[in-house]
Amino acid sequence: MINVFQPSLGELELAAVKETFDSNWIGRGSRTEEFESVFARHIGVPRDRVRSINSCTEAMFLAMELAGVDQSSDVVLPTVSFVGAGNAISARGATPVFCDVDPRTLNPSVDDVEAVLTSRTKAVVILHYGGYPGDVARIAELCRKRGVLLIEDAAIAVASTVEGQSCGTFGDLAVWSFDHGKIVVTVDGGMLYAREPELAERARTLSYLGLEQSSGYDQARNTDNRWWDFDVSAFSRRSVTNDVLAAVGTVQMSRLPDFIRRREEIAARYENGLAGIEGLQLPPPLPAGHETSHYMYWVQFDHGIRDIVARDLYNQGIYTTFRYPPLHKVPAYGSQAELPGADYAAERTLLLPMHHSLTDEDVDRTINEVREITRNRLKERRPA
Repeated sequence: MINVFQPSLGELELAAVKETFDSNWIGRGSRTEEFESVFARHIGVPRDRVRSINSCTEAMFLAMELAGVDQSSDVVLPTVSFVGAGNAISARGATPVFCDVDPRTLNPSVDDVEAVLTSRTKAVVILHYGGYPGDVARIAELCRKRGVLLIEDAAIAVASTVEGQSCGTFGDLAVWSFDHGKIVVTVDGGMLYAREPELAERARTLSYLGLEQSSGYDQARNTDNRWWDFDVSAFSRRSVTNDVLAAVGTVQMSRLPDFIRRREEIAARYENGLAGIEGLQLPPPLPAGHETSHYMYWVQFDHGIRDIVARDLYNQGIYTTFRYPPLHKVPAYGSQAELPGADYAAERTLLLPMHHSLTDEDVDRTINEVREITRNRLKERRPA
């Protein structure tokens, strides 16, 4: 099976794990500090503004707490979002307010966001669909003007930029994912960024049980006696990651430029191989100054054949999918919104295999199967 997402892990990562095991320290320690430092440099922010978390979803839950979201709050987010964002909002007792997206880019415009802002809006969450930055700069400007926080779900935008600025740094808070299907993989894990130093410090406390100081070796070095004592300022969870996963992540970050180059090659191969197919649309071109992480490569089908094509590809050993089903259709969120752009995209969009372990042969096979299956299915739809 040609997978839609797949990690690239090998001897370098294994060596880093062995070195961590040999150190006899596998909890949060120096390797976690190194990983956070490397990531902070990568996105161009001060070291103390990032905190590694055990998952991106947990980082989003933490971001909602840092943003002060509660029962009195509306939180705006594009309906084409990961369910973890919707859950993080609802778990705080807040109301998720879904906005529409562009039917081709699957990202919201600044007008889509502004159309659903209310006097109760506490924060806006945006997802960079497929790694495409979207209208993030103008949305950030709107949020500042309206006095609401912007939270960037940059889970799949680890190398995406606008005019050289990293996605995730336009807003007040941001999260990234390093799970098994992402570009940078730590097996599982995430990162949280806070623009304001006070929020970053609060994130440090909340991510480790609300402890005002840590017990253990560090505390012993800095205290004359009773270094095991502590105080609690918040009834929080343990959300931190560890040195084993961080060691893997540091190696993956060193490989990131090569990962992105390979993804660019695959995207270009798809563009050339799939161009001009009747009933098939390719992703729209990026605006000037935008760089994508190429996390997803999606196509859109006319004539209601998407689901049939997906099944045919699966039967030929090519796994495809659609992410993310619109949340305004999920009964649990209680939305009555009418969002035609998202509905259009959800009925037509299909993600093709996109990961840096794909061979040229894998990509060419996928292209050939898409061309053949699409042509055959369209023939069946034409009147005799």
